Amino acid sequence: MSRNKPLSYSRALTELEGIVGEIDSENADLDTLEEKIRRAAFLITFCREKLRNTEEEVKKILSEIEDSSSSEGEEAER
Repeated sequence: MSRNKPLSYSRALTELEGIVGEIDSENADLDTLEEKIRRAAFLITFCREKLRNTEEEVKKILSEIEDSSSSEGEEAER
C-alpha cells in the first residue's frame, strides 16, 4: 500500500487488515516480519488516536448542542 497519500482511518485500517492477513498466512515472509509488526503497531496507535480524537469532538459537539438547546429554552421562558 502506498504511504505517499495522507493517512486516514479507513486507509490505516485496510492496511492493518492486510498486514494481519499476511502474518496469519502460512506464507508469511519472516525476513520482513519485524518491519510488518512495526508498521502494524504504528497503524494501531494511529487508529486509537484517531478514534479518541473523534470521540472527544463528538462529545464537544453534543455538549454545544445541549448548551444551545438549554439557552434557547431559558429564553423562551422569559
